[in-house]
Amino acid sequence: MYKIYHNPRCKKSRAGLQYLKEKGIEPEIIDYLKNPVTEDELKDILVRLHKKPSEIIRTQEAIYKSDLKGKNFTDDEWVKILLEYPKLIQRPIVVKGPKAILGDPASGIDVLL
Repeated sequence: MYKIYHNPRCKKSRAGLQYLKEKGIEPEIIDYLKNPVTEDELKDILVRLHKKPSEIIRTQEAIYKSDLKGKNFTDDEWVKILLEYPKLIQRPIVVKGPKAILGDPASGIDVLL
């Protein structure tokens, strides 16, 4: 079963979802802005991605530029920031089994197929 952590307002996220559908995959869609992930879910996603929280930050977001840029945070602090400001999470994130991938570009999803 595939899951996609998706923001329908994001062009890259829509492209990732469309890419999966073109491959005949109907993933479970998780709109993580409407249904925020828990701390445990986020930590699990990070393990599956093999990434630190700071590696999935969207640095072009206004809140990052105004409040976070240039500051050093621990991984636990970044997790709390991502939970408070989920728009900062790169998208889409596609999960299948023990693996996950950032689906930007969408063709990168092929690693999971």
